[in-house]
Amino acid sequence: MPRDAYEVLGLARDADEQQIKKAFRRLARELHPDVNSEDPEAAEKFKEAAEAYEILSDPERRATYDRYGHEGLRSGGYRPSSEAFGSLGDLFNAFFGEGGVFGGEAFGGARPARGGDIAIAVEIGLAEVLAGSTVSVSYEAISRCERCHGNGAEPGTPIVACPRCSGAGRLEAVARTPFGQVLQTVVCDRCHGEGRVARQPCAGCSGAGLRRTPQVLEVRIPPGIDDGQRIRVAGRGNAAAGGGAPGDLYVQVHVRGDERFVRDGRDLVTVVDVPVTLAALGGEVEVQTLEGATTLKLAPGTQAGEELRARGAGLPELGRSRRGDLRVFVNVLIPRHLSGEQRELLERLHATLSADNHAHGGESVLLRLRRLLRHHAD
Repeated sequence: MPRDAYEVLGLARDADEQQIKKAFRRLARELHPDVNSEDPEAAEKFKEAAEAYEILSDPERRATYDRYGHEGLRSGGYRPSSEAFGSLGDLFNAFFGEGGVFGGEAFGGARPARGGDIAIAVEIGLAEVLAGSTVSVSYEAISRCERCHGNGAEPGTPIVACPRCSGAGRLEAVARTPFGQVLQTVVCDRCHGEGRVARQPCAGCSGAGLRRTPQVLEVRIPPGIDDGQRIRVAGRGNAAAGGGAPGDLYVQVHVRGDERFVRDGRDLVTVVDVPVTLAALGGEVEVQTLEGATTLKLAPGTQAGEELRARGAGLPELGRSRRGDLRVFVNVLIPRHLSGEQRELLERLHATLSADNHAHGGESVLLRLRRLLRHHAD
Protein backbone atom coordinates (compact mmCIF):
# COMPACT_ATOMS: atom_id res chain seq x y z
CA MET A 1 0.00 0.00 0.00
CA PRO A 2 1.57 3.35 -1.00
CA ARG A 3 2.36 5.81 1.77
CA ASP A 4 0.15 8.83 2.30
CA ALA A 5 1.13 11.58 -0.17
CA TYR A 6 1.07 14.27 2.52
CA GLU A 7 3.30 12.15 4.76
CA VAL A 8 5.80 11.58 1.93
CA LEU A 9 6.25 15.32 1.38
CA GLY A 10 6.03 16.14 5.08
CA LEU A 11 2.99 18.38 4.65
CA ALA A 12 -0.20 19.18 6.51
CA ARG A 13 -3.40 18.35 4.67
CA ASP A 14 -4.22 22.04 4.22
CA ALA A 15 -0.87 22.85 2.52
CA ASP A 16 -1.11 25.33 -0.34
CA GLU A 17 0.41 25.14 -3.83
CA GLN A 18 3.63 26.93 -2.89
CA GLN A 19 4.18 24.72 0.16
CA ILE A 20 3.70 21.59 -1.97
CA LYS A 21 6.18 22.80 -4.58
CA LYS A 22 8.73 23.84 -1.95
CA ALA A 23 8.50 20.51 -0.12
CA PHE A 24 8.97 18.54 -3.33
CA ARG A 25 12.01 20.56 -4.42
CA ARG A 26 13.56 20.11 -0.97
CA LEU A 27 13.14 16.35 -1.19
CA ALA A 28 14.48 16.36 -4.76
CA ARG A 29 17.65 18.09 -3.59
CA GLU A 30 18.12 15.54 -0.81
CA LEU A 31 17.68 12.61 -3.23
CA HIS A 32 19.82 14.05 -6.07
CA PRO A 33 22.49 11.50 -7.15
CA ASP A 34 25.26 14.07 -6.60
CA VAL A 35 24.32 13.89 -2.91
CA ASN A 36 23.12 10.27 -2.68
CA SER A 37 25.35 8.50 -5.19
CA GLU A 38 25.69 5.46 -2.93
CA ASP A 39 22.07 5.22 -1.77
CA PRO A 40 20.51 2.25 -3.62
CA GLU A 41 17.04 3.40 -2.57
CA ALA A 42 17.37 6.97 -3.93
CA ALA A 43 15.47 6.19 -7.13
CA GLU A 44 12.54 4.58 -5.31
CA LYS A 45 12.40 7.42 -2.78
CA PHE A 46 12.30 9.97 -5.58
CA LYS A 47 9.61 8.05 -7.46
CA GLU A 48 7.53 8.06 -4.27
CA ALA A 49 8.04 11.81 -3.85
CA ALA A 50 7.30 12.44 -7.54
CA GLU A 51 4.02 10.52 -7.33
CA ALA A 52 3.02 12.44 -4.20
CA TYR A 53 3.77 15.72 -6.00
CA GLU A 54 1.78 14.66 -9.08
CA ILE A 55 -1.23 13.95 -6.88
CA LEU A 56 -1.13 17.04 -4.70
CA SER A 57 -0.10 19.59 -7.34
CA ASP A 58 -3.20 18.90 -9.49
CA PRO A 59 -6.33 20.34 -7.78
CA GLU A 60 -8.76 17.86 -9.32
CA ARG A 61 -6.51 14.89 -8.64
CA ARG A 62 -5.88 16.11 -5.09
CA ALA A 63 -9.61 16.43 -4.42
CA THR A 64 -10.18 12.84 -5.55
CA TYR A 65 -7.27 11.65 -3.42
CA ASP A 66 -8.51 13.51 -0.33
CA ARG A 67 -11.88 11.76 -0.65
CA TYR A 68 -10.95 8.28 -1.84
CA GLY A 69 -7.18 7.85 -1.41
CA HIS A 70 -4.85 5.99 -3.75
CA GLU A 71 -7.46 3.40 -4.67
CA GLY A 72 -9.87 6.08 -5.81
CA LEU A 73 -7.25 7.57 -8.13
CA ARG A 74 -6.21 4.26 -9.66
CA SER A 75 -9.76 3.09 -10.15
CA GLY A 76 -10.24 6.26 -12.20
CA GLY A 77 -7.35 5.34 -14.49
CA TYR A 78 -4.54 7.34 -12.87
CA ARG A 79 -1.03 5.93 -13.21
CA PRO A 80 2.11 7.69 -11.89
CA SER A 81 4.21 9.19 -14.68
CA SER A 82 7.32 7.89 -12.92
CA GLU A 83 6.45 4.41 -14.17
CA ALA A 84 7.47 5.56 -17.68
CA PHE A 85 11.07 6.18 -16.67
CA GLY A 86 13.83 3.67 -16.15
CA SER A 87 16.34 5.68 -14.13
CA LEU A 88 16.57 8.39 -11.52
CA GLY A 89 18.27 10.65 -14.05
CA ASP A 90 15.34 10.34 -16.43
CA LEU A 91 12.95 11.26 -13.64
CA PHE A 92 14.89 14.37 -12.69
CA ASN A 93 14.98 15.50 -16.30
CA ALA A 94 11.22 14.99 -16.62
CA PHE A 95 10.52 17.23 -13.65
CA PHE A 96 13.30 19.78 -13.93
CA GLY A 97 14.62 19.55 -17.51
CA GLU A 98 18.27 19.41 -18.52
CA GLY A 99 19.06 22.11 -15.99
CA GLY A 100 18.38 19.78 -13.08
CA VAL A 101 17.12 20.56 -9.60
CA PHE A 102 20.30 22.44 -8.70
CA GLY A 103 20.16 24.80 -11.69
CA GLY A 104 23.23 23.40 -13.47
CA GLU A 105 23.56 20.86 -16.24
CA ALA A 106 22.28 17.52 -15.05
CA PHE A 107 21.84 14.07 -16.52
CA GLY A 108 22.50 13.91 -20.22
CA GLY A 109 23.87 17.48 -20.36
CA ALA A 110 27.23 18.45 -21.69
CA ARG A 111 28.87 18.14 -18.29
CA PRO A 112 29.46 14.57 -17.00
CA ALA A 113 28.11 13.71 -13.58
CA ARG A 114 30.42 14.32 -10.65
CA GLY A 115 31.71 11.46 -8.52
CA GLY A 116 30.27 10.81 -5.09
CA ASP A 117 31.67 12.26 -1.88
CA ILE A 118 33.11 10.11 0.91
CA ALA A 119 32.92 10.80 4.65
CA ILE A 120 35.27 9.32 7.25
CA ALA A 121 36.07 10.15 10.89
CA VAL A 122 39.33 10.60 12.81
CA GLU A 123 40.03 11.13 16.50
CA ILE A 124 42.60 13.48 18.01
CA GLY A 125 43.52 14.76 21.46
CA LEU A 126 43.66 18.28 22.91
CA ALA A 127 47.41 18.42 22.25
CA GLU A 128 46.70 18.05 18.52
CA VAL A 129 44.04 20.77 18.77
CA LEU A 130 46.70 23.06 20.26
CA ALA A 131 49.50 22.42 17.79
CA GLY A 132 47.69 20.97 14.79
CA SER A 133 48.44 17.52 13.46
CA THR A 134 48.83 15.39 10.37
CA VAL A 135 46.88 12.14 10.46
CA SER A 136 47.05 9.19 8.09
CA VAL A 137 43.60 8.02 6.98
CA SER A 138 42.69 4.80 5.20
CA TYR A 139 39.47 4.32 3.28
CA GLU A 140 38.05 2.76 0.12
CA ALA A 141 37.09 4.81 -2.93
CA ILE A 142 35.84 4.15 -6.44
CA SER A 143 38.74 4.84 -8.80
CA ARG A 144 39.53 4.39 -12.47
CA CYS A 145 40.25 0.77 -13.43
CA GLU A 146 43.97 0.40 -14.11
CA ARG A 147 43.45 -2.59 -16.39
CA CYS A 148 41.32 -0.79 -18.98
CA HIS A 149 42.31 2.79 -18.03
CA GLY A 150 38.65 3.58 -17.42
CA ASN A 151 37.24 2.77 -20.89
CA GLY A 152 35.57 -0.48 -19.75
CA ALA A 153 37.00 -2.62 -22.57
CA GLU A 154 39.26 -5.61 -22.20
CA PRO A 155 42.73 -4.48 -23.38
CA GLY A 156 43.17 -5.10 -27.09
CA THR A 157 39.43 -5.26 -27.86
CA PRO A 158 37.46 -2.54 -29.70
CA ILE A 159 34.95 0.00 -28.38
CA VAL A 160 31.97 0.24 -30.74
CA ALA A 161 28.90 2.43 -31.21
CA CYS A 162 26.14 1.66 -28.75
CA PRO A 163 23.55 -0.53 -30.53
CA ARG A 164 20.69 0.79 -28.40
CA CYS A 165 21.09 4.50 -29.20
CA SER A 166 23.15 4.10 -32.41
CA GLY A 167 25.95 6.10 -30.85
CA ALA A 168 23.84 9.15 -29.94
CA GLY A 169 24.06 8.58 -26.20
CA ARG A 170 20.38 9.53 -25.84
CA LEU A 171 16.97 8.08 -26.36
CA GLU A 172 13.68 9.79 -27.08
CA ALA A 173 10.44 8.72 -25.48
CA VAL A 174 6.94 10.14 -24.98
CA ALA A 175 6.17 10.28 -21.30
CA ARG A 176 3.40 11.55 -19.07
CA THR A 177 4.53 14.13 -16.52
CA PRO A 178 2.70 16.46 -14.14
CA PHE A 179 2.79 18.97 -17.02
CA GLY A 180 1.19 16.76 -19.63
CA GLN A 181 2.70 14.47 -22.29
CA VAL A 182 6.18 15.53 -23.42
CA LEU A 183 8.80 14.21 -25.83
CA GLN A 184 11.56 13.44 -23.39
CA THR A 185 15.22 13.03 -24.31
CA VAL A 186 16.90 10.78 -21.81
CA VAL A 187 20.34 9.31 -21.33
CA CYS A 188 20.77 5.91 -22.94
CA ASP A 189 20.60 3.28 -20.23
CA ARG A 190 23.02 1.02 -22.11
CA CYS A 191 25.97 3.36 -22.69
CA HIS A 192 25.03 5.94 -20.02
CA GLY A 193 25.35 8.79 -22.51
CA GLU A 194 28.75 7.83 -23.88
CA GLY A 195 27.43 6.59 -27.22
CA ARG A 196 30.00 3.79 -27.17
CA VAL A 197 30.25 0.43 -25.47
CA ALA A 198 32.95 -2.19 -25.11
CA ARG A 199 32.57 -5.20 -27.37
CA GLN A 200 34.30 -7.28 -24.69
CA PRO A 201 33.95 -5.87 -21.14
CA CYS A 202 37.10 -5.51 -19.05
CA ALA A 203 37.71 -8.49 -16.79
CA GLY A 204 39.01 -6.24 -14.02
CA CYS A 205 35.93 -4.04 -13.66
CA SER A 206 33.23 -5.95 -15.62
CA GLY A 207 33.10 -3.12 -18.14
CA ALA A 208 32.32 -0.38 -15.62
CA GLY A 209 35.68 1.35 -16.05
CA LEU A 210 35.71 1.86 -12.28
CA ARG A 211 36.54 -0.29 -9.30
CA ARG A 212 36.76 0.09 -5.55
CA THR A 213 40.32 0.37 -4.27
CA PRO A 214 41.99 1.11 -0.89
CA GLN A 215 43.31 4.64 -0.37
CA VAL A 216 45.80 6.07 2.13
CA LEU A 217 46.07 9.83 2.57
CA GLU A 218 47.83 12.26 4.91
CA VAL A 219 45.37 14.90 6.13
CA ARG A 220 46.44 18.09 7.89
CA ILE A 221 44.36 18.97 10.98
CA PRO A 222 44.62 22.73 11.65
CA PRO A 223 45.15 24.08 15.18
CA GLY A 224 42.00 25.13 17.00
CA ILE A 225 39.62 22.71 15.29
CA ASP A 226 36.50 21.91 17.29
CA ASP A 227 34.88 18.57 17.96
CA GLY A 228 32.62 17.53 15.08
CA GLN A 229 34.06 19.92 12.48
CA ARG A 230 34.79 18.58 8.99
CA ILE A 231 37.78 19.03 6.70
CA ARG A 232 37.15 18.89 2.96
CA VAL A 233 39.84 17.34 0.76
CA ALA A 234 38.87 18.23 -2.81
CA GLY A 235 39.01 15.53 -5.48
CA ARG A 236 39.79 12.62 -3.14
CA GLY A 237 36.32 11.08 -3.18
CA ASN A 238 34.86 8.62 -5.68
CA ALA A 239 35.78 8.79 -9.35
CA ALA A 240 32.97 9.47 -11.81
CA ALA A 241 31.93 7.52 -14.86
CA GLY A 242 32.30 9.27 -18.20
CA GLY A 243 35.23 11.44 -17.16
CA GLY A 244 33.34 13.59 -14.68
CA ALA A 245 35.09 15.32 -11.82
CA PRO A 246 35.81 13.16 -8.77
CA GLY A 247 33.96 13.73 -5.54
CA ASP A 248 35.47 15.09 -2.36
CA LEU A 249 36.64 13.48 0.87
CA TYR A 250 35.17 14.86 4.10
CA VAL A 251 37.09 14.09 7.29
CA GLN A 252 35.06 14.60 10.45
CA VAL A 253 37.25 15.32 13.47
CA HIS A 254 36.35 14.04 16.93
CA VAL A 255 38.32 15.42 19.89
CA ARG A 256 38.91 12.92 22.69
CA GLY A 257 37.95 13.91 26.20
CA ASP A 258 40.82 14.73 28.56
CA GLU A 259 40.37 13.95 32.26
CA ARG A 260 42.52 16.96 33.17
CA PHE A 261 40.58 19.64 31.30
CA VAL A 262 37.15 20.73 30.12
CA ARG A 263 37.09 22.70 26.87
CA ASP A 264 35.08 25.92 26.79
CA GLY A 265 35.62 27.46 23.34
CA ARG A 266 39.22 28.65 23.29
CA ASP A 267 39.56 28.32 27.09
CA LEU A 268 40.52 25.23 29.03
CA VAL A 269 39.04 24.72 32.50
CA THR A 270 40.62 22.68 35.28
CA VAL A 271 40.63 22.33 39.08
CA VAL A 272 43.60 22.57 41.48
CA ASP A 273 43.60 21.18 45.01
CA VAL A 274 44.94 23.66 47.61
CA PRO A 275 45.53 22.89 51.32
CA VAL A 276 43.43 25.09 53.59
CA THR A 277 46.58 26.57 55.16
CA LEU A 278 47.99 27.63 51.77
CA ALA A 279 44.61 29.07 50.77
CA ALA A 280 44.60 31.12 54.00
CA LEU A 281 48.22 32.26 53.90
CA GLY A 282 48.61 32.66 50.13
CA GLY A 283 51.59 31.54 48.10
CA GLU A 284 52.17 29.70 44.86
CA VAL A 285 50.42 26.69 43.37
CA GLU A 286 51.53 24.48 40.49
CA VAL A 287 49.01 23.65 37.77
CA GLN A 288 49.24 21.52 34.66
CA THR A 289 48.79 22.94 31.16
CA LEU A 290 48.86 21.17 27.79
CA GLU A 291 52.52 22.19 27.55
CA GLY A 292 53.66 21.21 31.04
CA ALA A 293 53.50 22.66 34.54
CA THR A 294 53.24 26.36 35.38
CA THR A 295 53.03 28.27 38.66
CA LEU A 296 50.20 30.63 39.63
CA LYS A 297 50.04 33.03 42.57
CA LEU A 298 47.49 32.36 45.26
CA ALA A 299 46.26 35.42 47.17
CA PRO A 300 45.91 35.17 50.98
CA GLY A 301 42.39 34.16 51.93
CA THR A 302 41.61 32.42 48.63
CA GLN A 303 38.21 30.76 48.87
CA ALA A 304 36.98 27.46 47.47
CA GLY A 305 35.65 27.93 43.94
CA GLU A 306 37.66 31.06 43.18
CA GLU A 307 39.12 31.26 39.71
CA LEU A 308 42.76 31.73 38.71
CA ARG A 309 43.90 32.30 35.13
CA ALA A 310 46.96 31.32 33.15
CA ARG A 311 46.76 33.81 30.28
CA GLY A 312 47.36 32.37 26.82
CA ALA A 313 47.56 28.77 28.06
CA GLY A 314 44.32 27.71 26.36
CA LEU A 315 43.62 26.74 22.75
CA PRO A 316 43.89 28.79 19.56
CA GLU A 317 40.87 29.87 17.57
CA LEU A 318 40.63 28.11 14.23
CA GLY A 319 42.61 30.08 11.66
CA ARG A 320 44.10 32.48 14.23
CA SER A 321 47.19 32.42 16.44
CA ARG A 322 45.71 34.10 19.52
CA ARG A 323 45.02 31.62 22.28
CA GLY A 324 42.48 31.40 25.05
CA ASP A 325 43.25 31.03 28.76
CA LEU A 326 43.58 28.20 31.24
CA ARG A 327 40.94 28.86 33.90
CA VAL A 328 41.78 27.19 37.20
CA PHE A 329 39.15 26.75 39.91
CA VAL A 330 40.41 26.33 43.46
CA ASN A 331 39.34 23.33 45.51
CA VAL A 332 40.28 23.97 49.13
CA LEU A 333 41.23 20.74 50.93
CA ILE A 334 40.01 20.40 54.52
CA PRO A 335 42.37 18.19 56.55
CA ARG A 336 41.12 14.91 57.99
CA HIS A 337 42.47 12.41 60.54
CA LEU A 338 44.07 15.10 62.69
CA SER A 339 46.69 14.23 65.29
CA GLY A 340 46.29 15.56 68.81
CA GLU A 341 48.80 18.31 68.19
CA GLN A 342 47.15 19.36 64.93
CA ARG A 343 43.75 19.49 66.56
CA GLU A 344 45.08 21.59 69.41
CA LEU A 345 46.65 24.05 66.95
CA LEU A 346 43.40 24.39 64.99
CA GLU A 347 41.39 24.89 68.17
CA ARG A 348 43.76 27.64 69.26
CA LEU A 349 43.47 29.25 65.80
CA HIS A 350 39.68 28.96 65.83
CA ALA A 351 39.54 30.69 69.20
CA THR A 352 41.37 33.70 67.79
CA LEU A 353 39.22 34.14 64.65
CA SER A 354 36.56 36.85 64.41
CA ALA A 355 33.78 37.70 62.02
CA ASP A 356 36.19 39.94 60.11
CA ASN A 357 38.36 36.92 59.35
CA HIS A 358 35.41 35.14 57.74
CA ALA A 359 33.95 38.07 55.84
CA HIS A 360 33.63 37.35 52.12
CA GLY A 361 34.52 40.41 50.11
CA GLY A 362 33.84 38.91 46.70
CA GLU A 363 31.08 37.15 44.84
CA SER A 364 29.10 34.60 46.83
CA VAL A 365 29.24 30.95 45.94
CA LEU A 366 25.56 31.00 44.97
CA LEU A 367 25.99 34.00 42.65
CA ARG A 368 29.09 32.41 41.11
CA LEU A 369 27.17 29.20 40.52
CA ARG A 370 24.31 31.08 38.86
CA ARG A 371 26.74 32.98 36.63
CA LEU A 372 28.45 29.78 35.53
CA LEU A 373 25.13 28.08 34.80
CA ARG A 374 23.95 31.05 32.69
CA HIS A 375 27.22 31.04 30.77
CA HIS A 376 26.94 27.35 29.85
CA ALA A 377 23.24 27.71 29.00
CA ASP A 378 24.15 30.44 26.49
